Amino acid sequence: MENMLSAKGLCKTYVVNKYSNNVLRNIDFELAEGEFVTIMGPSGSGKSTLLYTISGMDQATAGDITFLGKSYAGMKDREMAKLRLVSMGFIFQQMYMMRKLCILDNIILPGYHAGLEERKKVREDAEVLMRRLGIIEIADNRITEVSGGQLQRACLCRALINRPKVLFADEPTGALNSKAAGEVMQELVKVNRDGTAILMVTHSARVAAASDKVVYLMDGHIEGEITLGKLADEADLTQRERQLNKWLMDQGW
Repeated sequence: MENMLSAKGLCKTYVVNKYSNNVLRNIDFELAEGEFVTIMGPSGSGKSTLLYTISGMDQATAGDITFLGKSYAGMKDREMAKLRLVSMGFIFQQMYMMRKLCILDNIILPGYHAGLEERKKVREDAEVLMRRLGIIEIADNRITEVSGGQLQRACLCRALINRPKVLFADEPTGALNSKAAGEVMQELVKVNRDGTAILMVTHSARVAAASDKVVYLMDGHIEGEITLGKLADEADLTQRERQLNKWLMDQGW
């Protein structure tokens, strides 16, 4: 597989009250087309910071990030925002949606904003996504009228509306019960099998076991990685979870 996203010598430092906090230190990272990679590590290790910096939501202090052959260096804010809107999708633990809009309108909004398709086509695409994820019946509901699992699947539909090359997921199951978390992960695996690359942050070995590769982060450094390969089935997931838990223990988790 060809690399679509890479970071070289990536550093991120925050300065608070004249004290420097080096959150990321000389990170080298690559994500191939169609690959599903999970970042794991203790709280405060820099997992979310790495995801936000690689996705361009936050600016690196040093180093270079390249996406689809183009460096972030020198990109203007408007150009970076357009790149995120058109070529990237995002889902988070906190399911941010506009309260005054129904579920369907929340999903189609990024599609309207991108302007890649006529509005009628964007709406049709949104309905196809909602049917695929089993939530078409809540299209007209408000965000307060659906379950957490349904809302996260709606967030996934919204993230996919512009057919992104890569999906960034920060603790996408963190606010869900085990059943809803399993359902969301099944959908993420399907999305990946359809060709969308995924970079995910999670604390859960069960969730991470669905990915192709797990990277372990400690104190802003990548300490190791394990390749699991493509997920076969539910039985395979259980075996992979055991393998991953053993590896994490070896890393000192």
